[in-house]
Amino acid sequence: MSVGRTIKHKTQAFKGRVTERIGRTTRTRRLRREGKTDQVSGNLKQSGDKAKDAFKP
Repeated sequence: MSVGRTIKHKTQAFKGRVTERIGRTTRTRRLRREGKTDQVSGNLKQSGDKAKDAFKP
C-alpha cells in the first residue's frame, strides 16, 4: 500500500470523526451523517488496501 493512499484514507476517516463531533455539538443531523459516512468510507478503503497487499506476491 502506498504511503500517499494510506495517509489519504486515514485523513478521510479522521475528518469524518471531526465532522461527526461538530454535528453532535451543534445538534446538526446532516453533519453527523456526513461525518459517519466519511469515517466508514475511509475505514473501508483502508481495509480494502490491506486486503490487496495481503494477496500480493
